[in-house]
Formats: sequence, structure tokens, C-alpha cells
Amino acid sequence: MNEGFNQLIEALALSPDNIPLRLHLAELMVKGSLLDEATIQYQEVLNRNYGNERARKGLANIYYKQKKYSAAIMVYEALMNDNMLMGEEMLPLVRCLIKENSHAEAVEVYKKLLKQKPNFKDEEIDKVLRLSNTGNKLRSKDNDDFDEDDEDDFNGQDEFDDFEGFDFFMEKPNLKFEDVGGMDQVKKEIALKIIQPIKNPDLYKAFGKKSGGGILLYGPPGCGKTYLAKATAGEIDAKFINIGLHDILDMWMGNSEKNLHEMFVQARENAPCVLFIDEVDAIGAKRSDMKGSGVRHIINQFLAEMDGVEHNNEGVLVLAATNAPWAVDSAFRRPGRFDRVIFVAPPELDGRAAILAQHLKDKPTETIDIAAIAAITSGFSGADLKAIVELATDYKLEDSLLKGSIVPITTTDLLKAAKQHKATTAEWFETAKNYAVYANKSGLYDDVLNYLSDNSERE
Repeated sequence: MNEGFNQLIEALALSPDNIPLRLHLAELMVKGSLLDEATIQYQEVLNRNYGNERARKGLANIYYKQKKYSAAIMVYEALMNDNMLMGEEMLPLVRCLIKENSHAEAVEVYKKLLKQKPNFKDEEIDKVLRLSNTGNKLRSKDNDDFDEDDEDDFNGQDEFDDFEGFDFFMEKPNLKFEDVGGMDQVKKEIALKIIQPIKNPDLYKAFGKKSGGGILLYGPPGCGKTYLAKATAGEIDAKFINIGLHDILDMWMGNSEKNLHEMFVQARENAPCVLFIDEVDAIGAKRSDMKGSGVRHIINQFLAEMDGVEHNNEGVLVLAATNAPWAVDSAFRRPGRFDRVIFVAPPELDGRAAILAQHLKDKPTETIDIAAIAAITSGFSGADLKAIVELATDYKLEDSLLKGSIVPITTTDLLKAAKQHKATTAEWFETAKNYAVYANKSGLYDDVLNYLSDNSERE
């Protein structure tokens, strides 16, 4: 502790009830990372001036810095109840609640913050709380009358008449198809099914076609299905809602169905809206595999929402992704649901070159022979190509640290990384091949067979 602190402490010894001086000392101690000492001073202030706002906020911030999240939450919540936390002052409370896995409470506080500061954005918090919901606090209803065997008799709407909705976090992506390397045929199919009906409604109306509907994207992991869905929303200037399993599934009976219902309500109210559901096989699994399971309720609710029997789904564009299309119930592929199933293959030669160029764009490099790297990475996913660039970057970071200056990435580094990293798609294709060869009566996996045939010929 320096001389300045000692002088202030001596002054307080002569005037112990000098609250402003004690607060000033405590704040200086916080800046000097003397957190335990600052805690003592804030507590002394509260002993002499119960309820002092600066002291309470100071203590809460110290507890947060010390990772004493439960203690910090108690103080922050008391301040909120006294209307002493405004705007961005609520941010540490949101973070504490996240650390304590109290996501529902964190969402509520974050909503209050956004109501006061509509333009506020915190990417880290948005990522954690995106589409989080308060489903675990909803009241469950009796589902014993539910008919598991006939989803066509189920409309599911009466179950939610008293449902207290909540807002999903949405975004409007700036991505366009031109930002997505390769996948020309996939883009063409999405454009025909989703984009053009929005851009040319009168033409499609003349042919009896409505905007909306669903597309199921399948293929090996890491091939850009989520990225493609965002670019689709960007193409039509639509809102985008990215749904994960944790946003739907709930431990309490009936709440998962409510979450699904509210998800579609939000999409309808914000049409045109792209609703992207990842890992859809987990909530759209074959009902024959789960007789008597509560998951059957969720599947039937999902089917009812997609049918739009009680509500108009026009302008709601449902994109779903799965790595296991063989696990998805066939009922999802009926007309009006996911009536277009599209194989998202690993990028072709031009696509691989574009992806590599994108990942190298902001890195120090020599002149790179991207075509040479693309040529030896057949079967690599977009995620694999990113991993190659990261490996090459690690090589050069090590060299740069040794030399004390930036050493640029070379073609040789990327070739070395490509040999070191193995394509992660191989295992997926081994599984998919079995279904494509032995369970393909409908021709669903013809694209997989064509891809495997084309690549074997090249080899």
C-alpha cells in the first residue's frame, strides 16, 4: 500500500464518519486491485450509512471481480428492487446469473436492460442467451388425453391459450449467397423454393404457390448448413432465428411443446422470417422408435405447427439441418412440411478455393497457390479447411515468436497442414453409404451415391 493510501487512512482515523472520504479510498483501492481492503471500507460505509448506493454497488462489483457470483447476485438484485440499477449497470448481474446457470433469470434482466437501451449489444451475452427461454418456469398441463398415434387429429393450440409468451432473440444477417463459397446447386434449389416466392409473389401466386414452406438440409458436419441458412435470410432481408435443442427441450412435461409453439408464433409475427432448426433429428426422430415416449408429443406438436392448420405460415421459411436424415420421421417429408430435402456436400474445387481464400484474407501471407491446396483437399468440409489454415497459422506463430517478427504463411505451410489434418467427413460417408445402398427405395440418398461415384472416379 503506497503513501497516498496511508495518508487517507490516517485522515479517516481522525474523521471516521467521513463517508465521501471513505468511499473515495475504497474506489482507489479497487483500482489498485486491493479488493479485500476495499470490501472492508465499503462495509464500514454501510455500517455508518445503511443503504448507501455507491457502497452497495462497489461491494457487488468486488464480489463479481472475485467470482463470488452468488454474493454478487444478492446485492445486485437488492439494488434492482430499489430501482438503483439502470441500463448497462445491469450487465454484471446478467453475467453473474449466466455463471450460476440461471439463464431464465438472466434473460429477464437482459430484457430490462434492452428495454432501457434498445441499441445495446453484447455479442458474448447474445451468444449465450440467444433464444433462451423461461420454459422451465411455465406451468405444465395434463397431457394424458393426447393421441400419440394420429398427429392429424392434433392441433395443439388449446394447450397454449394461457401461455405467457416471451421474445426470442432475432437477427438480420448481412450475409448473402455470394459470401458462401460453392454450393451453386444448393443455392439454386433454395432460391426456387424460398427466395423467389418472396421476391416475386404475384408470379408464384398465379401458379398457386405461396411463400413459405420447409427445406431439410443434410450432409456431413462442418459443411456450412448454418452459414447457408443465414445467407438465405440475408438474401431476402428477413429476420433469422437460430434454434438449438436447448431452446426447445425442457425437463417438465408439456413445456417443450409450448416452446415449439412460441417459436412459430414469433416467426409468424415477424414474417418474412427464416426459422433455422439445427440437429432436427433429435426432435423429429422416428416415432416408431419411441413408443410411449414424451418425445412423441414434441414431434406431433412440430408437425402441427408446420402444417399451419390454426395459423397462417405464409412468409415463415423453415430451414432445418441434420447429420442423420435416416433418423428423421418420414412424416416430416410430406408436402407442406420439409418437402424439399437437399444434400449439402463437402465443397467442390472452386468452393474449397473460395473458402481457403476467405480464411486467409486477414492473415499475413506470401503469395499463396490456393489452387494447389484446393486440389489436394477433396472431401474436406469447410470446417476442415478452416482447421488447415489454423494449423498453418500455428506454425508461423511459433516461428514469429522465435524470430521476434512476423513470419508470413506460405503455400508449403498449408500443404503441410493439409497432410497433417484428415478430412472429418470420411466417417459420415461410411455411415451414409450403408443407407444409400441398402435403404434408398425413395431415392432420397441418390445425391450421396452420385457424390461418392464422382469422387471415386476422380481418385
